Amino acid sequence: MPAGTNREGSAYTASYNTFAGCDIKAVLANKVIGELQAISAQVTREKVGIYTMGSPNPRSISRGKRGMAGSMIVIQFDRDAITTALGHLKFQGDIDEIRPEFLDEGSNSLEWHLRAAGERSEVTPATPLGGGIGATQSIVQQESDLTTVDSDQLVMSPWYADQIPPFDIVLSAANESGALATMAIVGTEIMNEAWGISIDDMSSEKQYTYLCRDIFWWRWVRSSLPNPGAVSGA
Repeated sequence: MPAGTNREGSAYTASYNTFAGCDIKAVLANKVIGELQAISAQVTREKVGIYTMGSPNPRSISRGKRGMAGSMIVIQFDRDAITTALGHLKFQGDIDEIRPEFLDEGSNSLEWHLRAAGERSEVTPATPLGGGIGATQSIVQQESDLTTVDSDQLVMSPWYADQIPPFDIVLSAANESGALATMAIVGTEIMNEAWGISIDDMSSEKQYTYLCRDIFWWRWVRSSLPNPGAVSGA
């Protein structure tokens, strides 16, 4: 944190501060994710040397596309942290693929959704919800009838992380010296998710990789709270 933030108690705390993982909270789509263990971000860009005859050195360097990506690790408790926390971010999917447990709260069948949709009330799933596809069914029988362009579509909660619509990640840092900083990862799209456990693991974790549209690296924030060094103890 740059000097001039009026921190008292020591000249060192008024200059620069650092943050550990315990000082940082991650906010995904306006929700704090308490299960997060680690997060990383990186920026890469295509750059190619341009060569001509007569010299082994590049005459110029051409600049190309920039890529932004990273990874997240969350601790695995008794439910999936990311899809549970971001379940309010709906996506549009095929009614033949929906899983019963991911229907909106308060409804217990796909027919309930279809009745609520009005114009889609005449559409019924090709197979009983959650019943799977029969071995003797043809490809045609496995699909719902299509009466309009979107008659087989439904807005639903994600059950795979890659189904989650783009969201922003904001990292908020605050240490005990009163230093504040923030970082943002914009337009995040989760690509991959993986989980595993072994006989030697006392806990399990889940890994995610993502792409994003932009990254705003760490910037210090001026605090509106009283200076910690100036607050008397109780």
